Amino acid sequence: MKTFQIKTAAHCCAVDITERIAAALKEISALNGVCLIYVSHTTAAVTINEGADKSVMDDLLETLDTLVPWQGGYKHAEGNSAAHIKAVLAGESAQAIVDSGELVLGTWQRVFLLEFDGPRTRTIRVQFTGERGA
Repeated sequence: MKTFQIKTAAHCCAVDITERIAAALKEISALNGVCLIYVSHTTAAVTINEGADKSVMDDLLETLDTLVPWQGGYKHAEGNSAAHIKAVLAGESAQAIVDSGELVLGTWQRVFLLEFDGPRTRTIRVQFTGERGA
């Protein structure tokens, strides 16, 4: 398993972590198998989505803000219930196939860390299962 940290710059944002995942796979000599990308926080998420047009992630974050407004009469005393709910909706992990040491992503796909309660430092864990090189 490889671990790295990402510092987010905004309260709510999407950070492209595709290259960091690719680098982690090279470090562990991943060849063919499955890569699990996991964020170990309850107010952040990981997803695979379009990365060619930044407005896609902007639209996603704005839609989540509409569905789960920051102020919503929540009971959680810390005041960040919306971030917890968004993280549950988006999910704490994503999986991708690895072939010949490379992530198998669609033409426009990228891996994103979704921040819902930042700015913060988030820990990403990359676990690979499969055939490794020498």
